[in-house]
Amino acid sequence: MWTKPPPRDMVRTSEPALICNRPAIARPNVKVMMSRQKNDERLFEPYDTAALTKFRRRLKAWYAKRARDLPWRNIGDPYRVWISEIMLQQTTVATVISYFERFTKRFPTIHDLAKAEQDEVLRHWEGLGYYSRARNIHKTAKLLVEQRDGVFPQTTDELTALPGIGRYTAGAIMSFAFDRPGAIVEANTLRLYSRLLCLEENPRATHGQKVLWAFAEHLLPRKNIGPFNQSLMDLGATVCTPNDPNCPECPLLPHCGAAAADRQNEIPIAAQKPEITPVIEVSVAIQQDDRFLLRRYPEGQRWAGLWDFVRFPLGDAEALVPSSGLSAAGTVPKKLISNIKQSVHEATGTDIELDRFLKEIRHSVTRYRISLLCFLASAEHATPEANDNLAWVTAEQLDDYPLSTTGRKLAVLVQRSQPTLF
Repeated sequence: MWTKPPPRDMVRTSEPALICNRPAIARPNVKVMMSRQKNDERLFEPYDTAALTKFRRRLKAWYAKRARDLPWRNIGDPYRVWISEIMLQQTTVATVISYFERFTKRFPTIHDLAKAEQDEVLRHWEGLGYYSRARNIHKTAKLLVEQRDGVFPQTTDELTALPGIGRYTAGAIMSFAFDRPGAIVEANTLRLYSRLLCLEENPRATHGQKVLWAFAEHLLPRKNIGPFNQSLMDLGATVCTPNDPNCPECPLLPHCGAAAADRQNEIPIAAQKPEITPVIEVSVAIQQDDRFLLRRYPEGQRWAGLWDFVRFPLGDAEALVPSSGLSAAGTVPKKLISNIKQSVHEATGTDIELDRFLKEIRHSVTRYRISLLCFLASAEHATPEANDNLAWVTAEQLDDYPLSTTGRKLAVLVQRSQPTLF
């Protein structure tokens, strides 16, 4: 266990990894060149057999009282564990619960998911974002049903060979569904492990990841591995939080290097934020009689597999859009109207008349902050003709197509709006 308070200076191993100084551990002989692996093992010296016994006992007692009640837990079903873990990537637990319940109600088994059409899978995923996750679970479901009659493999190598399953998801399936050894490192445990080790290098970089995965494996008990991993995740989510961690309530406080060094608010090192790029895009709901034109995004594009209205980036936006923006009651500049009509014709071969500016929708995708200008337009002829990636649909049928979040918002506006001329 850690002593408190330690000196504020640091120990640098022969490799770049930085850790808080440990008064109870002698400094290494700098004349002895140790391998990176052996240097990393020094990080785990406070976690010997006796310390790990106390560590696990304290964590188990805390979890018995504070475990979160989540619908995918304690059921031993690899399918539901898998679906929940994929949904939880880049998404909060609070958001996932309703999606998980709705998704598994429609696709209660892996066989139901495998035989579904991709459009229906994406429609039930709609709003969760990162749609490659949904496409990958559909691919994986088909593979497992075709090759293994829907039975999940129970080794890391076999699981990570499946589309969309990485090392963490494999560990979650193995430990939560089968109670087999499977280490986990995700957002909550990354933060928890970094503080326990007082790790002062980037935990997301290659070497930092190597250290944390080794530590996660070092901590694993021989049995009840699933509840142990879940308790670590819950502790990270509810106590060892990103800001102002509740250290006095933490059962692992005696084992925490960052708390002993009073560095819990500095560790882990924050991820570098990408430079934000502002972008203006246009989305046009083109109507012919009572139908609207939708296009399916092809593979390789941002929302591959989803449907949307005609959407494109606006070139030379500063010259076309007033600095004050557009308003539904205002006049749209003629140059902007001309640009949009030309862009729509180039994209679809359709000549349109813009009927109405509906709304500006602001949202972010990765490092882009997008201002989406939404318009309603009319076309004299339903061109191009419908095919696998183009559809003319009624306002009511928009509900049946999987759309991006902004596409769905525009669909709602279209369903509610009556066009008026500029």
